[in-house]
Order: sequence, then C-alpha cells, then structure tokens
Amino acid sequence: MTAAARDGILYPPASIAVVGSGQLGRMFIQAAQAMGYRAGVLSATPETPAAQVADWSVLGPPDHLPALRALADRAEAVTVEFENVSAPALRWLARRRVVRPGWRTLWTCQNRLREKTFLARHGIPHAPWRPVRTADELATAARELGAPLILKTASSGYDGKGQVLVKDPAEAADAWASLGRAPCVAEGWVEFAAEASVVVARGADGRAAAFPIALNHHENHILATSTAPAPVGPIVAMEAREAALAVAQALDAVGVLCVEFFVTADGRLLVNEIAPRPHNSGHLTIEAAYASQFEQQVRALCGLPLGSCDLTRPAAMINLLGDVWAGGEPRWERALEDPSVKLHLYGKKTPKPGRKMGHITALDETPEGALTRVREAKRRLMDKD
Repeated sequence: MTAAARDGILYPPASIAVVGSGQLGRMFIQAAQAMGYRAGVLSATPETPAAQVADWSVLGPPDHLPALRALADRAEAVTVEFENVSAPALRWLARRRVVRPGWRTLWTCQNRLREKTFLARHGIPHAPWRPVRTADELATAARELGAPLILKTASSGYDGKGQVLVKDPAEAADAWASLGRAPCVAEGWVEFAAEASVVVARGADGRAAAFPIALNHHENHILATSTAPAPVGPIVAMEAREAALAVAQALDAVGVLCVEFFVTADGRLLVNEIAPRPHNSGHLTIEAAYASQFEQQVRALCGLPLGSCDLTRPAAMINLLGDVWAGGEPRWERALEDPSVKLHLYGKKTPKPGRKMGHITALDETPEGALTRVREAKRRLMDKD
C-alpha cells in the first residue's frame, strides 16, 4: 500500500476499483464515493451501469493482461462484483495489489462441483447431489438421487440459466444433452417451504458480521422480492446467520458474500448456493441497515472496521425487470406517492424481459407491511390509466 495507507488500512481519497461493471459494481462505487474514495471499474464498454458513475474506467475483458496492468496502475485495492472472474487473472493481480475476496474464494464458488465438495468437506448441510461428468456418472446420479432431480451446469449458470428439471430418470440423457453434456451437478429434489439468504461481511482480521436473514420469492427463477427480517422464527434466524458465518470462515473470505438457503417445512436449513460478493437480496440494506452490504464491501476491501449489520427497521425490496417497460415508460411518480419508497435505477438503456433494470425498497414497522408497500408501488408504476 502507498503513503495513503497506515497499519494495513487504505485511507480516502485512495483509488480503489471493482472488476465487473453491472449494477453491483455501480452500487459499490457509489458507496465508495460516499466515503471519499476515488472508485474505478474494469468494464467491457464505457456505457455500463458501473462505468456511468465511476471516477475512472479501464476498458477491456477481466482476463485481458493489458487491462489488468492498467487496473493495477490506477487502483490500490480491487474487488469484484461477480464470481465468474478468471482465477488466474485475480492471482496475477493479487501479487501487485490488494485483492479481496481472494482468488481461492472465487475459484471455489465459481464452479458448482467445487462448491458442493467444499460444503461436504466442511459438514455444512446442503441438498443431496452427485457429480455428472460422464454418462456413467449421470446414470449413477439418476439411480441414487431418484426423480425429480435438477441438472445444473458446473459453471456459468445464474437466474435459472444452465438448469434442467428431470422428472423421469429416462429423460436424464436428453436433459444432459440439452446442456451440451457439460460438467454438471445433479441435485436431489428438495421439498422446501421457503427460500432465504444471509449476507455476511468479513474483514482481513477474521472479524465478521451477518445481516438478518432475508426471505426471498422467485418468479421464473429470478429473484422477485426480498423481505428482512424473514418471519422464520428466532431459532432458524440464528442458525442461518451462524451457518453463513461458518461458510465465510471456512472459505477464508474477505469482503461480502451471500449464502442462499432452502428452508424445509420442519425448519431445517440447506445451503443452496454461495455468492462471494454482494447479492440482490441485500439491496434493501442500502436503506434499512446501519451499514449497507456495499459499504461493508468498501470497509473490508480497505481494511476498515466493519459497520453494524443491524437493521434500523424492517424492509422489503422488489426487482424491476425489463417487463415493467412493456406498456411504455413506467409512471415513476406513482410509485413514489408512498414517501417510504426508494427507487433505484441502474442506467441500463435497453429494457428486456427478465433483465434487472432497477429495484424499489420500502421500510415499515413490519416486514409484511414493507412487502405490501413495494408490491403496491410496482403495481402503481405499471398502471398506465
């Protein structure tokens, strides 16, 4: 670190950066700027959501050596907004600059085979699964897991992409073929009562803090709403936070990560996925928490003490997908008739069905009340009459 650092802490107005230029990078940059840092981005183009608000940009793909050199020249510390960043590229960068989370954390989480193996090795409860890399392994998975099961590509899948539901073992071969016979994991079917998540922040000193558990609702495999704190009872809420903190500790993650859970009808928690970066379900922390998930990402990257993950009030978030624009420009003023509603748009120019364009957050005395507020706000902005 330079003269702007002392005792491992990087002080404002030092220059820091994020690899990845979507909405998560955008909100990280905004949090860094609010704390006095100069924040840049490694972006494919100059018009991405993060590049629009950055103090500076380096243009290029995240595994392009000239772009990485330019990033190392301008940033004293670097983080990421998505997990599918080249681990060798991050390893190269980490020899020259502070990189958090480390490449090993991302390497584990960017591949479902490695992630499931990690969970099994550390005794963290998760859905039953089998590796599928050959036809013989596929047959074994279908026989041992039964049906229905879900085939998921080992890498590059998100928001339901790269997944196929197999209802009959006889359909397994065709399902795998539809995924290009890529390496996969086969997951046994879990009858869950709810889906939930916990966002964790962890510093380089090993100290960590967890936000309250959020209850998540998905539509067409895409997160639709998140509500926190989730109405799951104090024991499940405590166990979820403890499990998420255990994951962060076992990964030796530094930064922010999210652990997604299935919650069964009898209150058991099964880890579904790990995202080693801020998460869509944590967006409500911008308004609801003493320190948002993005501020925590800045703090952890720069070696600052973590802030409080406590919520000031219950909150809910609803995603705004490109479908909202189907009938023309949304009526934003109608959504904002409720003074508790906060609108976030990501600066994406082309709305497409299923594309995350923004979100709405509301606070209330109860989680249920906050959820009603965001749903009503979305309904009003789509009402063209």
